[in-house]
Amino acid sequence: MKMDSDLLQSPAVGLTEEGEPDVNDWKLPLAFMKKRHLEKIEGSKALAQSWRMKDRMKTVSVALVLCLNVGVDPPDVVKTSPCARLECWIDPLSMSPQKALETIGANLQKQYENWQPRARYKQSLDPTVDEVKKLCTSLRRNAKEERVLFHYNGHGVPRPTINGEIWVFNKNYTQYIPLSIYDLQTWMGSPSIFVYDCSNAGIIVKSFKQFALQREQELEVAAINPSHPLAQMPLPPSMKNCIQLAACEASELLPMNPDLPADLFTSCLTTPIKIALRWFCMQKSAKLVPGVTLDLIEKIPGRLNDRRTPLGELNWIFTAITDTIAWNVLPRDLFQKLFRQDLLVASLFRNFLLAERIMRSYNCTPVSSPRLPPTYMHAMWQAWDLAVDICLSQLPTIIEEGTAFRHSPFFAEQLTAFQVWLTMGVENRNPPEQLPIVLQVLLSQVHRLRALDLLGRFLDLGPWAVSLALSVGIFPYVLKLLQSSARELRPLLVFIWAKILAVDSSCQADLVKDSGHKYFLSVLADSYMPAEHRTHGSLHISVIVNSYNTAEACLQGNLIANCLEQLSDPHPLLRQWVAICLGRIWQNFDPARWCGVRDSAHEKLYTLLSDPIPEVRCAAVFALGTFVGNSAERTDHSTTIDHNVAMMLAQLINDGSPVVRKELVVALSHLVVQYESNFCTVALQFIEEEKNYSTPSPANTTEPGNLTPVRDSPAIPRIKPVSSYTNIKAATTARPLNKSLQNLNLNEEGGPAAFSPGNLSTSSSASSTLGSPDNDEYILSFETIDKMRRVSSYSSLNSLIGVSFNSVYTQIWRVLLHLAADSFPEVSDLAMKVLNSIAYKATMNARPQRILDSGSLTKSAPASPTSKGTHIHQAGGSPPMPSTSSSSLTNDVPKPPTREQPSTRSPYTPTLGGQAPHSHQFPRTRKMFDKGPEQAAEDGDEGGGHRNYISAALQTGLCDWSAKYFAQPVMKLPEEHDLESQVRMERQWRFLRNARVRRQSRSITQRGISRLDDQIFINRNPGVPSVVKFHPFNTCIAVADKDSICFWDWEKGERLDYFYNGNPRYTRITAMEYLNGHDCSLLLTATDDGALRIWKNFGDQKNPEMVTAWQGLSDMLPTTRGAGMVVDWEQETGLLMTSGDVRVIRIWDTDREMKVQDIPTGADSCVTSLSCDSQRSLIVAGLGDGSVRVFDRRMAPNESRVMTYREHGAWVVKAHLQKETDGHIISVSVNGDVRFFETRTPESVSMLQTVKGLTALDIHPQANLFACGSMNQFIAVYNANGDIISNIKYYDGFMGQRIGAISCLAFHPYWPHLAVGSNDYYMSIYSAEKRLR
Repeated sequence: MKMDSDLLQSPAVGLTEEGEPDVNDWKLPLAFMKKRHLEKIEGSKALAQSWRMKDRMKTVSVALVLCLNVGVDPPDVVKTSPCARLECWIDPLSMSPQKALETIGANLQKQYENWQPRARYKQSLDPTVDEVKKLCTSLRRNAKEERVLFHYNGHGVPRPTINGEIWVFNKNYTQYIPLSIYDLQTWMGSPSIFVYDCSNAGIIVKSFKQFALQREQELEVAAINPSHPLAQMPLPPSMKNCIQLAACEASELLPMNPDLPADLFTSCLTTPIKIALRWFCMQKSAKLVPGVTLDLIEKIPGRLNDRRTPLGELNWIFTAITDTIAWNVLPRDLFQKLFRQDLLVASLFRNFLLAERIMRSYNCTPVSSPRLPPTYMHAMWQAWDLAVDICLSQLPTIIEEGTAFRHSPFFAEQLTAFQVWLTMGVENRNPPEQLPIVLQVLLSQVHRLRALDLLGRFLDLGPWAVSLALSVGIFPYVLKLLQSSARELRPLLVFIWAKILAVDSSCQADLVKDSGHKYFLSVLADSYMPAEHRTHGSLHISVIVNSYNTAEACLQGNLIANCLEQLSDPHPLLRQWVAICLGRIWQNFDPARWCGVRDSAHEKLYTLLSDPIPEVRCAAVFALGTFVGNSAERTDHSTTIDHNVAMMLAQLINDGSPVVRKELVVALSHLVVQYESNFCTVALQFIEEEKNYSTPSPANTTEPGNLTPVRDSPAIPRIKPVSSYTNIKAATTARPLNKSLQNLNLNEEGGPAAFSPGNLSTSSSASSTLGSPDNDEYILSFETIDKMRRVSSYSSLNSLIGVSFNSVYTQIWRVLLHLAADSFPEVSDLAMKVLNSIAYKATMNARPQRILDSGSLTKSAPASPTSKGTHIHQAGGSPPMPSTSSSSLTNDVPKPPTREQPSTRSPYTPTLGGQAPHSHQFPRTRKMFDKGPEQAAEDGDEGGGHRNYISAALQTGLCDWSAKYFAQPVMKLPEEHDLESQVRMERQWRFLRNARVRRQSRSITQRGISRLDDQIFINRNPGVPSVVKFHPFNTCIAVADKDSICFWDWEKGERLDYFYNGNPRYTRITAMEYLNGHDCSLLLTATDDGALRIWKNFGDQKNPEMVTAWQGLSDMLPTTRGAGMVVDWEQETGLLMTSGDVRVIRIWDTDREMKVQDIPTGADSCVTSLSCDSQRSLIVAGLGDGSVRVFDRRMAPNESRVMTYREHGAWVVKAHLQKETDGHIISVSVNGDVRFFETRTPESVSMLQTVKGLTALDIHPQANLFACGSMNQFIAVYNANGDIISNIKYYDGFMGQRIGAISCLAFHPYWPHLAVGSNDYYMSIYSAEKRLR
């Protein structure tokens, strides 16, 4: 908070004294600081799937063109003597020229076949131009869109020309014939890969690019101008997708060292291990490995593809190292293209990295297109040299003495390096170099367990780590491992898959294709698996069955029965995910729903509706919502089940968590879509009832509950907009309310109608959101809904057509009305959408049809939406035509019988922009043909103007948000536990500040306070103060008026914030509390309709945000003379006591966000004051009849009242229970008598008389002072002995103006400060004299 930083300079709390933070502060639990309160309920942003290869390719054909002309050297190359001779490890001079040529060709083909055995190979030995053309065109024809490789060896012909030509022969081998690269491009087409092993090969690469550019330009010209001569010719193929590998730069010759093969480049590309070992032996450092000769290298035992043999292991290490170098050096997209798209290309490029290293040592620079950054100096090559060294040093003994081969420690060491990276980590460093090696290690059983463990720890670092691993190519490996039956891999694999699926759920298709879901089903069914891993299993299944036609596969795996068995697991995350999994499998999949019905799944889910964890309740509501939301054929049986589920869900209407209530609206919306016609009937009836109430103009109405003058002072500031609300308009303009609504005495007509879920009828909360962003388009405005909600149960609803009064539909409609007036904006917005969608369809439907029957001119069309000709359309919100192709949803619903209605009541036409459109009536004599009043649009077009609010896609984002938990680090130490973290430091600072405030204030109060009239703050508040509350530790005070809260810094005298609380006009704020005052403060406000709201980010120039809101008391009636709502907060236990104009004390557990207990007060009057003590589990209540009652909450509710004191003769203003172990109860009534009670004795131990006619009173918890404010416009401050220490009648320095009638006062919990609010808008603070402070 801003003020916290200012405190450092504050004179009141010097930092000079050393102090330790109070240990208790660390132990105190924090309320409303869970993830669901701190972040938006939505999934993480989907990652761009760069890892998935969009176009996997194969090299299907290979042209091997060898121009060797054995025995004849080309004229432009002067060879050394001796010179490099070997081609494909064969000496051409050791046999006849023709045989040598054929053998070399065959060998080259074998070398390539090691890398790509399935390709078509065609050799062209010493060819002519025509032969090359024929070869290339036939290979391209057969390859179609796949890749073709062109390998050119030009050791027997002149070097390439600067015009872009390579050389071949004429038929008689008497001439060298040039072959243009342009022609070669035309024949080869694209995609292709070219390998040039000849001197000056870089020239070819340059020419190739120039020709490719020329082709692109020709294509563009032809595209722009069809009459151009170029456009008449066959179009040249584009060469964009071509790769080239050349042995050297444009100005370089190939090395001629006799110890090397003549085709060194080809050897590196096709026999890398052989050439790498030879080259290693030729280095000076090889002398350090005794006994190793070039001959010995030829005898290395093993096969390249057998990783258990020396040769195979070296090959495996080589693959890992080159892959790692490429991944670390190349840009990601280039790496994907060259190293992951095509197996042969990947192998050639890995080997190309070796070619670069070896050939550069002979002053030759291999070239590639696309160009790679230099890699020959990469540190990983040293690891390769070490691996070769270790392998070769064993060779003499293995070959001569037959000793066993010791495997290389390379992979174990690389895993250790990866582990070090993980443990030493900070997040903003480079990714670990060893990631591709971890991938290779998964192939080996020896290291697999450790590799999976480290991989899981890496993926746990967050979504960025998952996308990195996927880009390396981990996916096929972990998919393949799901076929393993090793039990020890299960926990690691389910964790890894949880991380992958939480970040990228598109893998569901691959999983089902490879039967991966069976693996997770078996994990879920394995009762020996720890709950954590079964949770991962249920996450996997829920992703797999989500919106994918794989639910069937999972259904066969006994999934539903497995899930239902685990609903009662003690692990809350598992309960949550099992419920989500169930909800997703029967979402729009009827066989699964019936499978659930047979297992009575809905009944088993009911138990989760009262789960202590809100997220679990939420998941259960989601599952039950999709359970009733299936659009298949409805039978009587399924309708009964739907009704039962609906009534069970309705009981959550006053759940303490808005997340649950939002999910509830969505669940009920499924039901509404399912039984649309029935709901339309109910909606029409409610709208009619509401219309029949008198509706005078809303002007000149008086506001109930407001004893203060209307705010007309020019000094009213602009209220700061509040981020939780979409429609700020309502924050500044009051909503007009009908007089009939305000004058309605809600207690008449024999009490509320019966309704099982928590006596809903009229007395439930009327607090609301500030309307909705689409308010102008709503058919039912907030006022109408609110009025319906409050009126409906008192009017005779028996006239509902075909729907009995207490039918399920009526009750669910009432639940939705109630939710539309929810105190949490997101809940009410959703409910408004659902209600308005139905209201819209109902009113469109009830509009007269164009009927030519003369009799119909006097009768209006029936209001029932189930009349035969009018079906309800499902989605568009367009008015129904009397057609047969109506919505499948409503056709299947059994329609209630319709009665003919009297013709006196006409249906109305909604105007599509109006605020309260439903009061328009048709004149009785109007013709059927013309439009409704003010209705210009055609009947048919009208629906376009009004959007469809409710769709099958109404969602809360719960599942994606829950999955986000797995995408975030779960093994990492939470930031608040990390002693070095910013969060922890800030907390420590706050606790030090708290200890200082406690210590310094204690030293002042212990000295004794003899006066308390030094005015340290005065300011005009924007509204009449009704409740004031000091922040316990910083210099902030909250002042509430009827519906807004103002924050002041009392030390600096400046206003910090002013915002609207969001309560409806006919309610007022009656209590405030700071939650977590010792740490991250939240402000709780209670209004007299029973609603509780909790705010954060206030008082520090940020936008205040609503953290949560709920209906604390469900059956309160806002009245002008009541006590409103009173609360007391216990930070130690996280319990909130609430009471007021009700007959119970309701205790809420803020951790579980649910009601824990209702303690009956046993009195007929309201509760006016609450005070509790967590140590003794006592609650003291002062009541309106003058009694003070003591309750022990450890006992059963009906036996918990342990004491009643009836000594006061009038309304108790304040009852205070001192927090010490034998603390007294102090209570004061309106008559000014202060009484002290001991909790064990039935009479008061002492009594004091103060002024009569008290309006406000507070007791200082530390200093034993109490202050009384009276109607007589003065404040008296008394000490514990009853002596007046101060009498305050005039404002200091404010021209000596007299104090107004006292509306509220409050002591600071620690400092000797008294805040006073009066009816003249002024807010002042008095303190002990300066020398004490």
